[in-house]
Amino acid sequence: MSYHHVRTAACMPDPTRGPCTVDLHTLSLPAAWEEPLQRLHHHGLPEERRARRRIPTRDINQLMRATAPDVLAVDSTATFGADRPWLYCSRPYPTPVTNLYVATWLKSLRRNPDDPETIRLLMDCFRDLDTGSLSWQPSRVDLLEQQVSPGGTALPAPHVYRLLPDELAARIADQGPYEHGGRQLTFQQVAGVAGARGAGSGGAELMSWPPIEYVPRGRSGDGRTAYYSAVIRVAVRSAPFSPVPRVHLSAGVRRFVTGKVWMPYRKGVSVYLRPDSSLVPDGPAPRRFSVAMLQWRDGTTNWRQGGTEGMLAAVTALDGLPSVDRLVKEADHWIGDSPDGIRLAVGHQAAMGRHTINTGLMPSERRRLIEWAEEALAPEFVPVPKLERSRYARPPKRHLVKLPSIPKAASPEKLAAILAESARTEAENARVRREALAPALDGSDLVCVVLHQTDDIRDRIVAAAETGLGLGEPRHEEGSDTWVWETEELTVRLHARPLGALGAPLGTDRAPHAGQEHDAAIRERRIRTAEAMAKIREDVPGTRIAFVELEWGEMFQGAKRRADPKHAIRLGCADAGLVTQFIRPLDTRTDREEAEKEAVMRAEAAWADGLRQTGMRLVPRHTLGDDRIPEDLNQLAFHLVERRADGPTGHAQFTPVAVLLRPGAKCVLGCSPDTHGWVPYPELLRALTGRVRDEDLKTEAQQSAVTAAFIKNTLAKLRSNPTLVLAHAQDLRKRWPWLRNSGLEPDRIGLDGGPTQRIGLYGKRLRVVRVADSGREETAQWWAEREELDEALSGQRRGGFAMGLWVPRTPGESGRVFYSTADKASTQTKLTNDDAKLTPHVNANGKNSYRPTANAWNPELLELTVACLQPGDDPEAWAAFVHQQRICKDDYRDVLGLPLALHLARLTDEYALPHDEEEVVDPLAERAAATSRKDSPRQLSFHFEEEADGGAEEPLE
Repeated sequence: MSYHHVRTAACMPDPTRGPCTVDLHTLSLPAAWEEPLQRLHHHGLPEERRARRRIPTRDINQLMRATAPDVLAVDSTATFGADRPWLYCSRPYPTPVTNLYVATWLKSLRRNPDDPETIRLLMDCFRDLDTGSLSWQPSRVDLLEQQVSPGGTALPAPHVYRLLPDELAARIADQGPYEHGGRQLTFQQVAGVAGARGAGSGGAELMSWPPIEYVPRGRSGDGRTAYYSAVIRVAVRSAPFSPVPRVHLSAGVRRFVTGKVWMPYRKGVSVYLRPDSSLVPDGPAPRRFSVAMLQWRDGTTNWRQGGTEGMLAAVTALDGLPSVDRLVKEADHWIGDSPDGIRLAVGHQAAMGRHTINTGLMPSERRRLIEWAEEALAPEFVPVPKLERSRYARPPKRHLVKLPSIPKAASPEKLAAILAESARTEAENARVRREALAPALDGSDLVCVVLHQTDDIRDRIVAAAETGLGLGEPRHEEGSDTWVWETEELTVRLHARPLGALGAPLGTDRAPHAGQEHDAAIRERRIRTAEAMAKIREDVPGTRIAFVELEWGEMFQGAKRRADPKHAIRLGCADAGLVTQFIRPLDTRTDREEAEKEAVMRAEAAWADGLRQTGMRLVPRHTLGDDRIPEDLNQLAFHLVERRADGPTGHAQFTPVAVLLRPGAKCVLGCSPDTHGWVPYPELLRALTGRVRDEDLKTEAQQSAVTAAFIKNTLAKLRSNPTLVLAHAQDLRKRWPWLRNSGLEPDRIGLDGGPTQRIGLYGKRLRVVRVADSGREETAQWWAEREELDEALSGQRRGGFAMGLWVPRTPGESGRVFYSTADKASTQTKLTNDDAKLTPHVNANGKNSYRPTANAWNPELLELTVACLQPGDDPEAWAAFVHQQRICKDDYRDVLGLPLALHLARLTDEYALPHDEEEVVDPLAERAAATSRKDSPRQLSFHFEEEADGGAEEPLE
């Protein structure tokens, strides 16, 4: 029996209640201030960069978040004029304190504080701008102010994204404690921060305080108290083609540091503060948690805006904060009642390593907390109606046959029969995989090399190859490092070599410094790897894939990340014409039995992922009929491959790519502006390595123009074929603005930033579906209501998972927006839907379900907007097709986070490793040239064979 409905953690305004207004005080920047502030901030910029650069308020907003948490800023750039307030507060802030913040902000606008002209411009601002005349004004603010886009989508006013969530969060905090299982949680508001340009971001947050304490026992911990809190977030969002805004509520866990703070390199660490009095002299005592940031840079830890010249010092707030040196050594000292007059907790990040408490909430606890919060929003806001299961409920057809299940009480005869059937099924499934793989290889053998650090991983990859492709006997070992299997469909050759010094950390006795030293270290390892792989390809022609056993993760954190050789190895393999798949060694820090099970799964996953990089795929076959979906449909996914300059190689990259699933093609295809047409997927991957962003692709306008031209040219190639375009909203819309909610119009498409045009102008057989995930709270959390399947559970607020395609039944909806969900992950076999972290809980069987250490991953709600169709198309059928493309059980254990084509497009990011190719050439040509050069200052050499023949392998410890 399956669920027919799911419930989202979303509310909407009750249309019968009228407007939603609050009385606030506002502070505006006079319109006359804009020109002198622009002169100050833009001084020193080239003329061409001054025109559209706005004046930032981000730093001063963050300072007020740390020291004046009750003041709300609605934008990260300055707004001028009485009709566009900058700051909001429930009561006027003291004028001297307000003037102090404004003066601090003016000083922060200087680009070169020591420049005489800059000093003069700042003095002019202090002389000409009357900061003393700034005053807070009483205002009545409409929290539902909005416009409606040409496509019929609600466009809330910029201030709504900050102020409405804040008002609703205050209501939740004021309704008293949340209680379940005999424990109460009291929620307090946390200072928010304005999102970029004020729209579609921001929101409000509540955190339970005092924090929950948990002391692990036995093998699960060291006996030290772990601290964590429940978190509720409130965000305003819109849905495509709907004139009604949504309020999304989300619930989760925030973990705090016990003892010493490990500082991620150049990353901020949040510190949640609740002082008894204001950190700024003469300021009012805060009524919510403020948030300050610690940052480690160049060997020093400090407050992000602290120090003798920082903003915290300018507003004389440093005296009220703990010593940074002491804070990072004993972070939990102030987490309880502190004699220092301040309570604080340091937020834990995944980059800091493991925490006793794991992330996430299971659906029953999430439901209880969200529905409790919703009570405070009534009656002005009501829950969004439940989503209803689509009439197209069938899963796609599989290429492989599901293995029979084994009953627990099977007789020996029955068990033998089931195992025999399983063996036959596995053999047939392996044959299907080989038949799918052979065309992707275009008649060649599958030749792989395993670069291993341990015999254990080498043997596991060999076993995974035998299992995955059903190779079995006959098996020939040619020497101790080569395995060959011959089947009717293809021949598989596996060669093993020690990774040796190629896997050693970059640098000598320390990680290389950023910049030229890091570049040189990458280049040296890249060339050595390319040479090694070229030598292997000489000895073993046709090698396609390198499986590399390499430690990473915690070993290369902070500044040590520049010692990570993974990216240099991938670059070198790509130079030699190989794709790469990495696998970690056996984890010896955990329970041996659990580590063994995990190692088997990782080896099988690594082998499967390596094969997928050949372009081989078992594309799900839809069950919707050729009358609804064309039989020869192309699936086309666009993606922006991007790296920032602070990425793994220290260089930036921007490359739009497209991935094509074409019926009848031998393999997955791809293209970019540099490939000059469609190429096999592995060729696209290799082409992405080493591409440093061109100087003419630095600005948003330049990148948008390149993206638009690429999309147009790609669509033109497929104009005569039925084609479905899949676009991931959070990825593409920053350079394809039409994909924003404000730009979408049914059956019209926009490129180049111009007006939208009928989809038929781009092709009579073209469709477009936009996919949005839960990034930035854009889709709501969700659960299924257990009482739907068991009436005896009515009133108990128990939740569950439900995979499917879901249809909104909100009155007035467009019929173009649908939602896709997955079921519980295969790794969560030991978790139940009733497991709890926040309060004690007893499940339906009367057993204790309080499990703070469990990792409670929840599948997200995927929004499918059927933006462009052809006449006569059924939107729900096309949404069902996209949903079915997530269910790739032939290739993956679990439902994909994105439809297959978008999933493959996103995986190209792994090859986005921009690096200066100054010394990198064809390794085979370089090897031949090196032997003939007599006066070369640098001979390319490689000692792979010496290590393989008995030299000591360099450990990665």
